[in-house]
Amino acid sequence: MFGWITGVIERLGYAGIAALTFLENVFPPIPSEVVIPLAGFVAARGALRLEIVIAAAFVGSLAGTTAWYALGRRVGQARLQEWVARHGQWITLSPRDLQRADLWFRSHGSWAVCLGRMVPGVRTLISLPAGFTAMPLTRFLVYSAIGTLAWTALLAGAGMILQSNFERVRDYIDVVSNVVLAMFVAVLAFRYVRCWREAASRPT
Repeated sequence: MFGWITGVIERLGYAGIAALTFLENVFPPIPSEVVIPLAGFVAARGALRLEIVIAAAFVGSLAGTTAWYALGRRVGQARLQEWVARHGQWITLSPRDLQRADLWFRSHGSWAVCLGRMVPGVRTLISLPAGFTAMPLTRFLVYSAIGTLAWTALLAGAGMILQSNFERVRDYIDVVSNVVLAMFVAVLAFRYVRCWREAASRPT
């Protein structure tokens, strides 16, 4: 898996990184924790420039989170909650996920947008309550940009560290990456089962 992902990133380049990070924000099950470090790894091997990798991932990620903000602001909390209750299981979202993001936002205020961009499980949906409450777009973009840039640089840096120690860990790296993939599939399956059970248990 490791070789396949890095190969895809090498072939698609910066546009591929931006597209992947956009998708991981729009479609919650795709993990940035896999895409961005491997992009940093490819950059460390000389195939890409690290600063442009970070910029591409930043642009894609910020575009994705802004799409959620626009959805929250346009649709509103009540309508979106209703839609997720009926159809959210298809993208592994439940009303509980929206409620958790909303609670995080109300507990931390504007900084929730910044901090939430660095918290797995919250970072994808934190834009929705910002949209629900009509947080000014400029403020939203500033706080989102700070958190997104920090998270992106951190993950890309982790990929650089991985590459610098590649000789030590190369015999184990496919095993580890396959374990990560298996864990990702297991988490995704759990989310699907949970969402479908919750959807089936709600009155029609």
